[in-house]
Amino acid sequence: MVKDITRYPTSPRVEFGTDVRIFNEEIHTLIQDLKDTIIENNLDGLAGYQIKNFYNVIVVKNEEGDFLELINPRILSNSGKQIVTESTAYFQGFTAEVPRYEKISLIYQDRDGEQKSLKAEGELSILLQRKIDYTFGSTFLSKLTKKERDLFESKLDRGSNTGKVDESCPTTFFRDKILKVSNALMIGMLLLLIGSLFVSEKELLSSLWTYQTYLAYTSLGFLVFYFFYAQYEGKTYSSCSSCQIGNIIGTALFVLVKLSILTILSYFII
Repeated sequence: MVKDITRYPTSPRVEFGTDVRIFNEEIHTLIQDLKDTIIENNLDGLAGYQIKNFYNVIVVKNEEGDFLELINPRILSNSGKQIVTESTAYFQGFTAEVPRYEKISLIYQDRDGEQKSLKAEGELSILLQRKIDYTFGSTFLSKLTKKERDLFESKLDRGSNTGKVDESCPTTFFRDKILKVSNALMIGMLLLLIGSLFVSEKELLSSLWTYQTYLAYTSLGFLVFYFFYAQYEGKTYSSCSSCQIGNIIGTALFVLVKLSILTILSYFII
């Protein structure tokens, strides 16, 4: 049966990971639930905790795509170190640079309680390490360096997988250039409006109104672009207080009011 996957911010706890002592139909059902949930969500593996089960059971796919059922797994030895970019169903949509062993040797029991051993390397080794973390009430968060942990927690706080914690707030933003273009177009509108005061010919006024309309629409287009790009840029520079959404909305509204006033004046005067 397909189960709901436990996701952040629900915290792993040490009571999740109780060793299996009785190998009965309950364990077989749990294993099948893990498989069904893996297939339904197109995952590589799951631990019992991830579907809210207390038992120390994990199911993963090997290199051939076949399921490996591991009950009470324990890593006996390891060798080599590497930094890998990991993602997990628990922290959905987020990645982190995690130190892992290149090769591991482990023992476990199968669904009938028989002792087994396994040597793994490459992606399977990383996958097994990540799932075994859950059996100890942990996630890859506990493996991160302080710098990477701060970065990852910043991502979680912002709800975005982009940006760097140690980025300082820049003095200028690309969004400022977008706003300058919009303001320059409005200056052009103002000059046309002033110029129309000295024109009496209807045909020429009609042409001026056409140009004025083009400038207004173009300025509005840049303003819309500014609004959405500024939010993206604000997430990138998370340490900068001026990047907050309130300032972006306020600036956009202020420019929109100026544009609206110019357009309305142009409509009645030209």
